[in-house]
Amino acid sequence: MQDAFIGVWSRQPSFSVEMLAPLHGLNLRFLDLVGARAGGWRTCGALDLPAGAAERLAPMTPLQKAAAAHCPYALFDLRFHDEAHWNARLQGVAQWRIEDEGAGEDVANFVRLALFYAWHVASTTRHAARLLLGMSERTAGAFRATTLECLPALVASETSNLSARFLESGAYWSALVSAAVCRDEHHLRKIQLFGLQLAAAAQMP
Repeated sequence: MQDAFIGVWSRQPSFSVEMLAPLHGLNLRFLDLVGARAGGWRTCGALDLPAGAAERLAPMTPLQKAAAAHCPYALFDLRFHDEAHWNARLQGVAQWRIEDEGAGEDVANFVRLALFYAWHVASTTRHAARLLLGMSERTAGAFRATTLECLPALVASETSNLSARFLESGAYWSALVSAAVCRDEHHLRKIQLFGLQLAAAAQMP
């Protein structure tokens, strides 16, 4: 299944600059967010990186962080793999009132942008949400069935679900940060492939 997953990703002509550039921007904002709070912030649950990678992010230059962010998939997660969670969240969302956001403004702003991006990706192409965000087809369909105007009501509840992807793999995050610090493009491409393998493994039954 992993080879098939990577093969489908590599053949997607629709993954244009128009789709990937915003994702790279979100990845960079996420790395900035994690690096800025490294060492003392745990108000958003799993918003931390394994193997001490968060602390290593903090002193990185903008160019180094941009290199790390330039992955063909999201480095962040909002439980997009969890069908039951999103089925419950998206049912009747049009009737919800927008609540006060308890998390910091920077976190809420990021989650808002990530939700808009997820909706756009799910609505644009058949496989994009699965390959870029780790969504199942059922979750992508639920996002497609949701109107854009409903998304702000989700922000307050989803800030606590923001986390990094691949939290079980300290090797991935350590290698990604190291390659970005060294500006080793060949190693970065290898780490990107490793990330695709991790994403494929996460979708295996």
